[in-house]
Amino acid sequence: MSLNSAMNTAATGLSAERFRMDVISVNIANANSTRSGTGPAGDPYRRREVVLKGGSEGPTIQAVLQDPRPFNKKLDPANPYHDEKGFVDVTNVEPITEMVDMLTASRSYEANVAAFNTARGMIKSALNIGKV
Repeated sequence: MSLNSAMNTAATGLSAERFRMDVISVNIANANSTRSGTGPAGDPYRRREVVLKGGSEGPTIQAVLQDPRPFNKKLDPANPYHDEKGFVDVTNVEPITEMVDMLTASRSYEANVAAFNTARGMIKSALNIGKV
């Protein structure tokens, strides 16, 4: 692997982790929503998850999947969307899980920055070898 391809691989990782953090941010922003307007019959927001696939050129975004877990229920008889028992379907986003995922994505991003900077430093050092 050349230093240029190492930098390209790290850059691909940076892009993938940034996209993953964007999706996690949207999940967190919708953690308290009861209606998304995008689902059938105004279902609550459904958590999304990024699937990455590793390769020789770095990670690629395979898909963005919706979490199939059922919606959470919350007792709120004052809500206009409540059922006959007073429960409202709310999003299946768990803020704690999202924060752990965000921390993981952030650390992966930082690791890719470090790899990129290391390769860049090696290239600079190689260019300075011939200088007197």
